[in-house]
Amino acid sequence: MADFGSLITAMVTPFDENLKINWGVLEDLVRDLVEEQKTESIIVSGTTGESPTLSREEKLDLFREVRRLAPPECKVIAGTGTNNGAEVLDLSKRAEDCGVDGLMIVTPYYNKPPQDALIAHYHSIAASVSLPIMIYNVPGRTGCDIDREALQELSSVSNIVALKEASGDLNKISWLKKEAGDNLKIYSGNDDQTLPLLALGGEGVVSVASHVTGRKIREMIKNFKQGDHEKALKLHHEMYPIFKVMFLVTNPIPVKASVQMRGIDVGGVRPPLVPLKEAERKRISDVLQENGIL
Repeated sequence: MADFGSLITAMVTPFDENLKINWGVLEDLVRDLVEEQKTESIIVSGTTGESPTLSREEKLDLFREVRRLAPPECKVIAGTGTNNGAEVLDLSKRAEDCGVDGLMIVTPYYNKPPQDALIAHYHSIAASVSLPIMIYNVPGRTGCDIDREALQELSSVSNIVALKEASGDLNKISWLKKEAGDNLKIYSGNDDQTLPLLALGGEGVVSVASHVTGRKIREMIKNFKQGDHEKALKLHHEMYPIFKVMFLVTNPIPVKASVQMRGIDVGGVRPPLVPLKEAERKRISDVLQENGIL
């Protein structure tokens, strides 16, 4: 089974003043995530990377460039999910040609396929590529919730190896770990639920906050897995204000501003998103200062 590690960062996409991809800053960002934040894998072109406003060509260029920039031990996972099945298949095949190490595929949004259609969708993709696949379930954004029975069935597919679960449903995690066992590594899609998910047998987190506090998240996970639950809980409580402020408004607006505050000029967000209001920026800055990040 593919090993994406315990800390995966859903990376922002850096833009210049014209909202074009800033390739020079991308190199600085990847280096910081790996060397300073201690991320073990990077997701490129997920929601945090503003995938809805990236063109296919931009996504492919990002897949190739991040794989080139990241050291071999850091896995690069390409976000190739959309709500168009044919497009997902094509982009996933092209991503494989770019040399990435895995795919993250969100459940199709807006068209709300039933469970048997979701099973068929993921079966089709898995049969068309050799890369390991992470299913991404985030019903709050997609209006589509893949249920536990469908996930259990898909866990038997050899290259469907992981789940990013952002529904907040810990009962689903408990059931899946019991029924699917180690066939499906489960990652929290919410930073503030990483510790509870670990207690239920989860693997780690696909994190947004790891752009600013990745090293400490990695330490929390390590402490928990080594049995020092008290230290893990202490770290969770220390980081909790950061976890919450990263979603003060729609992701990735706060995290891009936070990375900029740290001195990496990742630029603004593409429409229809808009920059932070000044009061929001101050609130984020205050939290980062209180936690020694700025």
